[in-house]
Amino acid sequence: MSRARAVVLIVSGAALLALTALGVVIQWHDNLNWFLLVAAMQSAVYGAAVWSVWRGAASRRIVIGIAAVALLMRLPIVCTPPYLSTDVYRYVWDGRVIAAGIDPYRYVPADPHLEALRDPDIFPQINRANSAVTIYPPIAEALFFAVTRVSETASAMKAAMAGFEIVTFVLLVHLLAVEGLPSGRVLVYAWHPLPLWEFAGSGHVDAALIAFAVAAIAVARRRHPAVSGFLLAAATLIKFYPAVLLPALQRRRGWVMAAAFAGGIVIAYLPFVVLGVRPLGFLAGYAAEEGFDAGGAGFYLLAVLRQLPPLSELGALPYMIGAGAVLAVLAAAAFFTRVDTSSPLRAAALLATAFVVLASPHYAWYFVWLIVFACFVRPGALLWLTNSCVLLYLIPVGSHIVRDPHRLAVESIIYGPFAALALADLWYHRRRATRSR
Repeated sequence: MSRARAVVLIVSGAALLALTALGVVIQWHDNLNWFLLVAAMQSAVYGAAVWSVWRGAASRRIVIGIAAVALLMRLPIVCTPPYLSTDVYRYVWDGRVIAAGIDPYRYVPADPHLEALRDPDIFPQINRANSAVTIYPPIAEALFFAVTRVSETASAMKAAMAGFEIVTFVLLVHLLAVEGLPSGRVLVYAWHPLPLWEFAGSGHVDAALIAFAVAAIAVARRRHPAVSGFLLAAATLIKFYPAVLLPALQRRRGWVMAAAFAGGIVIAYLPFVVLGVRPLGFLAGYAAEEGFDAGGAGFYLLAVLRQLPPLSELGALPYMIGAGAVLAVLAAAAFFTRVDTSSPLRAAALLATAFVVLASPHYAWYFVWLIVFACFVRPGALLWLTNSCVLLYLIPVGSHIVRDPHRLAVESIIYGPFAALALADLWYHRRRATRSR
């Protein structure tokens, strides 16, 4: 590493630590606008740090330094109350309900059957306590149970998610070495402001999902398809969206991984089916709240298409069919064009990004897993998407998604520059491939 890049790296690390401390103070004063300004400043500093490590080899000392700064940024946030989301209280509640021997998919938290489990710290903070049973799949529920057997607090759950981030860090360093890329690129994930605030800050279980998904990719790279399939199933049983990675990881020769993936899903859900329980919980209600139903208010690209006079009456069903067809084509391309000896990372990055853009989730933590892929591919578009998505906090959260000009404008700021940068990245890769030939 050159002296200039080393100086930028050191200064950026110090600046990120200072801005993190400032962000914690602003959270205590409950000022969202100032917090988002700090997050924007972090993103700018972070961009300089990524530049400093992107090219050239990095020593073990630099990787240790990156890890130290990442840890120091997270420590004070883990110890503070959740600010951007209250989901972590539901995690703790679910763990408590399971420990009491009660099915978490059966009762809403406010149900009289659970009255004995209520307390003044967790129960009052649970969102949808009167209307929704849990939405989380079996592996997520198992994690909630395990953590709450140590401590039934939000801080313990946040610390557990930070622990999964350590697993992701180690796996990324390994994968970078296997791919022959600079190990310092682990900074792309470790210093990114989004996982900092969403995992250490809000304790979202997506941190565990990412660790399992990266482990599945790493094991697939080492040609252990059965283990990789089970790991991907575990990620999918935390939240469902990692299933889109299956075509990128499945090799054309043999179906061991796909069988292991399907087997893991069946094994996890079979006990609930036998008992007659509906383990999908609040999933259907959540999809309706988020506008992923017949109205289609939740889809950004559908809203854009409806601005065109010929498509002003375009329905949600045709859009979902079209989006599914796009994903199917990309999945087929990932499966049929990849040779068994090639890396699955580029195909996985394409499938994950396409899914997120087509679904256009309304919460920033659903974008975090894309940062993993930014460590391995030209990162401009992904870094814009994963840094700008915090603007979603400017859109009021209600019981149902409302499609209005304000939401469309905010999402256009997120997805518009992303599209331009994605086209630039595509042109870069095509030009590079042409030169190689």
